[in-house]
Order: sequence, then structure tokens, then C-alpha cells
Amino acid sequence: MSIKPWSFSRIKAFEQCPKKFYHLKIAKDYTEPETDAMSYGTAFHLAAEEYVRDGTTIPDNFKFAKPALDGLKAKRGNKLCEIKMGLDENLEPCGFFDKKVWWRGIADLVILDEGTAWVVDYKTSKSAKYADKGQLELMALATFKHYPEVDTVRAGLLFVISRDLIKDTYTKDMIPVLWSKWLANYKRMETAHEKDVWNAHPSGLCRRHCVVLECVHNGSN
Repeated sequence: MSIKPWSFSRIKAFEQCPKKFYHLKIAKDYTEPETDAMSYGTAFHLAAEEYVRDGTTIPDNFKFAKPALDGLKAKRGNKLCEIKMGLDENLEPCGFFDKKVWWRGIADLVILDEGTAWVVDYKTSKSAKYADKGQLELMALATFKHYPEVDTVRAGLLFVISRDLIKDTYTKDMIPVLWSKWLANYKRMETAHEKDVWNAHPSGLCRRHCVVLECVHNGSN
């Protein structure tokens, strides 16, 4: 049982509730139920990738996103879709499926142009209210490693339903501070794993939405 390779989503799952994280990601004795929202998101990502990369016609149920995607298509630069990036424990680039991979991330779209990279992640949730730019920080750090010619990353979370763009800009001088933050986050997860201590973080989601039935905070108890 290992916490590696980790990702933004694994870190966030751990921070939300270490106990649930343990059962779903480490012991794997529970699974999250699939939802229509997940299927919808997967279908949209595929449609967006094919439209930007190949010019394939967008399905009618995703036509609302065409103006935003057209804006991305119009940008100058080399467009790379669904880019899988990995880093090893020395923070050096490696393959997504390499045996030594320590961190993994997938960028929905990367546009490379003369030292600048635009990194975009599509979001199909209806509101940008709880957007977390931490994902952008990690993708920027990985982009700097995988594309060393890049000096500036302009990254954004594109909420295609609400038509919001949560964005930020990262430069190479920010790398040490950003890594210090994320390595500290990872260290907390690593410590929990080493000590095999996975404390529950009860919240309003426990009562009806948690699959970990054995937890005292689960509504089934």
C-alpha cells in the first residue's frame, strides 16, 4: 500500500478526510459510486479535446462551450491536448507511467509559444465559487520541468457552464515557494502513512454522502 504517485486530487482527498482517503485510496476497501456528473465531465473533456486538436464537430449538448473553445483555438502556439506529466522524487520530469513516477498530473490543454505556456483545465461544475487554484500551481510546476524553455505559465480553470475563467500567472522565480508549499502538504500525507494514523475530519458531508460505513460519523451509524 502506497501513497505514491500522488496528485492534486489525492492531496485534496486527504485534506478533506484522511480516514476516507485511507479506505478509498490506500486500503481500497470502498469505492466511490459513479455519478452522471462524472460521465458528463468525461464526455465533455473528450469532445473538447477532439474539437481543439482535430476540429471535430462539437456535439449539440456541448455547443454552449464553443465560444470559449474557439478562443483557445485562436491563440497562437503549439496546442497539446490531454498532456500526461510525471515527476520523480527529485522533481525531475519522467513518464506518467514510469516505475519511478512520484507525482502525476494531466493538463487538458497546453499551448506553447515562445517561452510562454497557457495551461487550461476544463471544469463542468455549474459554479466557480469553490475553485481551487492549487491545481494550477502544480500544473505550472510540472510544465516548467517538462518544457524548460517556458519562463511564464498563464494557467486557468475554465468553467464551461458558468463561463468563468479562474486564472493566475506563474514565473520561474516562484518555483521554490510553490514547491515548499506542496512538499509540506505531501509531508503531512506521508507522515499519516508512515504512522498509519488516518484521523477522520467530520463535516456536513459525512451523514449522507460518505461511503465509509464503519466511521462513527457516518449517518448510517
